Amino acid sequence: MSQKIAIIRGDGIGPEIMDATLHVLDAMKLGLEYVDVDAGMVALEKHGELLPQATMDAIRTHRIALKSPLTTPVGGGFSSINVELRKRFDLYANVRPAISFPNTRSRYDKVDLITVRENTEGAYIGEGQALSEDGETATLTQKVTRRGSDRIVRYAFDLARKVGRRKVTIVHKANILKKLTGLFLETAMEVGERYRDRIEIEDKIVDNCAMQLVLNPWQFDVILTTNLFGDILSDEIAGLVGGLGMAPGGNIGKEAAIFEAVHGSAPDIAGKGMANPTALLLASAMMLDHVGDTERATRLREVLHQTMVVDGIRTRDLGGEASTDAFAQ
Repeated sequence: MSQKIAIIRGDGIGPEIMDATLHVLDAMKLGLEYVDVDAGMVALEKHGELLPQATMDAIRTHRIALKSPLTTPVGGGFSSINVELRKRFDLYANVRPAISFPNTRSRYDKVDLITVRENTEGAYIGEGQALSEDGETATLTQKVTRRGSDRIVRYAFDLARKVGRRKVTIVHKANILKKLTGLFLETAMEVGERYRDRIEIEDKIVDNCAMQLVLNPWQFDVILTTNLFGDILSDEIAGLVGGLGMAPGGNIGKEAAIFEAVHGSAPDIAGKGMANPTALLLASAMMLDHVGDTERATRLREVLHQTMVVDGIRTRDLGGEASTDAFAQ
C-alpha cells in the first residue's frame, strides 16, 4: 500500500510511544509515508498556537492521522484539543474496541466488545456553558439532533454487520432525560429495524449498563451510545481489559479520520522509557482496517498477542519489565 498519514507525536510520553509504534509499522514494510505535524504544548511552544493551520491542512489533505496524547493547558482557549479536532473535521463516530489479553492484568478473560459513541453533540462538547454574574450558578446547554443520532446509529449497525457482530446494545437515559436521550433511543430503534435480520437489538439505561459491564461483560458485543455516556463507559471498559494502556480509539468522519491512544500524556513518566505503546499500536491496526489493509491489521494484532501472551514481554503497567523500546523491538 502507499498512503501518506499525518503524524502527531504529542506531549509527555507521546513521542516515545509514537517512535515505538512507527518502528513496528516500518518493520511491517507497509509503504506508509509520514508527514510530521505539531499539536498541543509542543505546537504552542514552537508556533504559538495549539492547533497550527499547517496541522489542519495536513489532516485535511491526507485524510488520515495517527495521534499520540496531547496536553490542553489550563486557562483560556478551547476546552480540549481532541474535542476541537472532532468539531473541525466533523469526526462524528468515536470507535473504541476493547479486547482482553491473558496475563496482562486484564480483569476478565475473553472480553471482546466495541463502543461506538456519537462524537460531536451532547454535554461532552461543552457548548453553551455559562456562569452567573455572582459565580453561584453554572449552566450548560445540551443538544442531540435526529441527524446526528441517525448517522451514528447507521455507522454502528453497518460496522456491526461488516465485522460480524451479532448484537447492538443502545445505551441511554430516556427514563429521565425523556426528550434528550429519548430522541437518540427513538432514532436508534427506528434505524435498527432495518438490521434485525442479522443483528439482535436491545437497549439499556446507562447506569444499569455500567453495572452489567462489571457483572457480566460477555453479554455485550457492540455498545451504541451518546457522547458523554460513551466517554465514561469506554474508560470503564478499558479498566476491564487492563487499563487505558490497552485502549485504542478512532475518530471517523466522511472527510478525515484520526486514530489515537486514548490515554493521557502521563508527564510523570515521560522520558523514562516506561510507557506502554500498545494502545497506539492497536490504533494503528484500526487505521489499517480503515484504509482496507485488513490482512496486515490482523497480523499486527496477532503479533501483539504473541509478544505479550506467548513470549511474556510486557511493559510495567501490565506486570512486566520491558521498556517502551524493548517492547517495540
